Amino acid sequence: MSSKLLVFLDADVIFAGSAAPTEHGASHVVLRMGEITLLDCVTSQQAVIEAERNLEEKLPSKLAEFRLIVNRSLRVIADPKTNELTTYAPYAHPEDLPLLVAALREGCPYFLTFNVRHYRPRGLPIQVLRPGDFLQTVREQLIALAVGRAE
Repeated sequence: MSSKLLVFLDADVIFAGSAAPTEHGASHVVLRMGEITLLDCVTSQQAVIEAERNLEEKLPSKLAEFRLIVNRSLRVIADPKTNELTTYAPYAHPEDLPLLVAALREGCPYFLTFNVRHYRPRGLPIQVLRPGDFLQTVREQLIALAVGRAE
């Protein structure tokens, strides 16, 4: 088990980070934090396949960079089995449910996606955030740590 903060990345975040025109976009920053081991960035096989398919269709020139990012920045886990999904059916759109269940199975406290409306994690031990909101949360936690040490 990792002592780093666990963060699950949806396909759209991986796509945005791989396709980013600059290194300053939130998705790219999160992936970079995974690459330099500040975060334990987790995703599922489903998310990798979806991101790769979308890049192939829309930005094939970014495929090599995408594959490098996946290898360096992400820990790819197996998709949940069908019988693991039933309990969590009310918490996400059906096509997104395997992603949420994979994140919960890994114990990720954060699920990053641009499609926050597809998830309803009320009562579950996970927060669904956009990448920029997640980075703001991390900044606030770091500031609180710094202030606590200064006192």
